[in-house]
Amino acid sequence: MVDDTSITYNEHGDMVVQESDIESLGLLDVARLQKIESLGYTLDEDGIETYEDMQRVSKTLEKIRKEISPSRVALAGIVFLLFIGVLVSGWYWALPRDAVNVETTYLQRGGHLMMSEIHNVGSRDITDVSLLIEFKSTDGEVLDFMSIEAERIEAHSSLAGDKLEMMVIGHSVWDEYIISVDLQYTNYNGQITSETWSHPVGFWSIELFMDKADRTTWPVS
Repeated sequence: MVDDTSITYNEHGDMVVQESDIESLGLLDVARLQKIESLGYTLDEDGIETYEDMQRVSKTLEKIRKEISPSRVALAGIVFLLFIGVLVSGWYWALPRDAVNVETTYLQRGGHLMMSEIHNVGSRDITDVSLLIEFKSTDGEVLDFMSIEAERIEAHSSLAGDKLEMMVIGHSVWDEYIISVDLQYTNYNGQITSETWSHPVGFWSIELFMDKADRTTWPVS
């Protein structure tokens, strides 16, 4: 560090450097002091302290710049993404969660074609599953229906098949109808869940419905 007691000035206020000063200060410090003097700054006691503080900050920033490399930044980003992935996967696979969807597709193909599928997107199995889908007139008359029952649907799996496909003929495709969906199952906590949805159809030749049962997460919910 620079010692202000070793700095002398002439009658005009210019810094005077003796040979002994060069040996004690060091050529690099003298050059820096001369540069500061040339900018019009006076190196009094406060100025010396400010100069030394600037030097310490400069050395610290240089050290940080050397330690923070692009490879380390990239590695930190990868670690952060892995951490987020662990949190998401823990929520999706490990945390007890009840989530069931019923997907129904309606098409006009020489009549009225309906296809349904049950999706258990929760992290636990559901049991005693029953699904009833009715094709009704706007007056509430049941024109046809399809149903399925299953003892268990495992987590992150789906149930479909011939029993969830129905072709209704003999009814005009120009009229409007109602698709009624009734779902019932027992969730992971032993609670019976019942859901009912209704969808008007007939205006469009192709329609897709995704009905979602109420979500339950333990022990949050």
